[in-house]
Amino acid sequence: MERKQKKFKRSLKKAELSVRYSINNRNMTMIEETSTENIDRRIQLAVEAFQFLKNTTINERAEFMNAVADQIEALGEELLTTAHAETSLPLARLTGEKARTVGQWRMYAKAVATGIYTEPRIDLPQPEKQKADLRKYNVGIGPVVIFGASNFPFAFSTAGGDTASAIGAGCPVIIKAHPAHPKTSQIMADAITTVVTAFGWPEGIFSHITGTSYVIGAYLTQHTDIRAVAFTGSFNGGKALFDIANRRENPIPVFAEMGSINPVFALQRLLETKAETLAKEYITSLTLGVGQFCTNPGVFIALKGKSLDRFINVLKDEIQNVAPANMLHKGIFENFEKQKNVATEQSDVELIAEVNTETEGWQGSASIIKTNAQNFINNPVLSEEVFGPFGIVVECETPEEITKIAQHLKGQLTITVAATDEDARDNSKLINILKDKCGRLLFNGMPTGVEVVYAMQHGGPFPSTTDSRFTSVGPDAVKRFVRPISFQNWPDEFLPEELKNDNPLQIDRIVDGKMNSGSLKLQTT
Repeated sequence: MERKQKKFKRSLKKAELSVRYSINNRNMTMIEETSTENIDRRIQLAVEAFQFLKNTTINERAEFMNAVADQIEALGEELLTTAHAETSLPLARLTGEKARTVGQWRMYAKAVATGIYTEPRIDLPQPEKQKADLRKYNVGIGPVVIFGASNFPFAFSTAGGDTASAIGAGCPVIIKAHPAHPKTSQIMADAITTVVTAFGWPEGIFSHITGTSYVIGAYLTQHTDIRAVAFTGSFNGGKALFDIANRRENPIPVFAEMGSINPVFALQRLLETKAETLAKEYITSLTLGVGQFCTNPGVFIALKGKSLDRFINVLKDEIQNVAPANMLHKGIFENFEKQKNVATEQSDVELIAEVNTETEGWQGSASIIKTNAQNFINNPVLSEEVFGPFGIVVECETPEEITKIAQHLKGQLTITVAATDEDARDNSKLINILKDKCGRLLFNGMPTGVEVVYAMQHGGPFPSTTDSRFTSVGPDAVKRFVRPISFQNWPDEFLPEELKNDNPLQIDRIVDGKMNSGSLKLQTT
């Protein structure tokens, strides 16, 4: 074992030096449009690599994932400065995101190694009842296409949680790099490829596709050998991929996270006692990262009155402390300005707070508008996500109007209930409605800040995501890329290790309906 580890370290070092040389010497000023011939070749390699991954154990995949984490962690200032230059994200934010990305790979690796996502189930034979020996577990579904996100160049992009969870499930990955940060994407891709080479695994385990044309995304999604798609981005982009996938002769799942307005429902007792504090929390969350988070709280809903007036007055003051800052790229800035202006120009809408500082270049400037409940319900434009530091305050005349807004809402990633315990007891009907509308329901606090833990649900009813049963954050993200297969009456030697009698992986299994982590002693006749 020690000799094997030394050999691996030598091969990893050799591959790493090769990668560093290529990073320092390649010309990356242009984004190469990957040809369909090259895509076909990469997909064929992925198909072949899938057969290899099917024969790897959960421990081997976990070892690979931990090696990727080590490789990303070892990347120096070049990664951070490149990402900063391409995205305008602060170095402190990128440093934290890099650590999160490393943590994701390690956490998902640990989860994969436990066997939790193989979900082994064994029902032993009962000859006297003519019941067969049945054993079921989950396997990877095949090659997966992942579309990198613009707002998280590490954690939701090339080497992000989607890639980690797919490989953990036993699926080869073909990443479509986001054109907003091509150099960053290439550095991360090279880190993964380094580990593939060092492990001696097939080249098709991981492929990196570049290009700016929407045709590439469509081509990847409709390719007959692709078995799933993961996407984080706009509604239009995600829905287009979803539609393509469903028109295929063999439809495949598209796990698209497409945005959300993440409403905050402020109930009366809390608003009366904490209007000023709540306003400061709201404006901080709304403008965090220039409003470029998918959990940005874009709508604030409360009863009209003195308490809400106090809240608005503090918003007007606090927003002046928010300096305009560069957005991720020109396209996002232009779309933000367009959507913000469209919303502000709607009838029965009043601009109540905005940053007075002049802007330049791609700097996003925060603003907040106000409207009434009926207008918010009747005008669908006001329920659309504005990706950036923009919010809407909705004044309601009665508690019944607040309930009507809840009923009117489309699916959301998050909904926040700002309330006292007494508020919650008095508004059980409202809260029950909200449970049906989101993936994560908060009691106070603000939704920006998505913890990478088992209990996190980062996904919600359509149109926030295309499949509300799954999360794209936390180890449970692995569930997206597996499917069950059952074995009936197979001899023990031919069964996968997860289902063998002696339980060589020493994982928890459900045997005859009860949790069991031991070996099985079958009676022989």
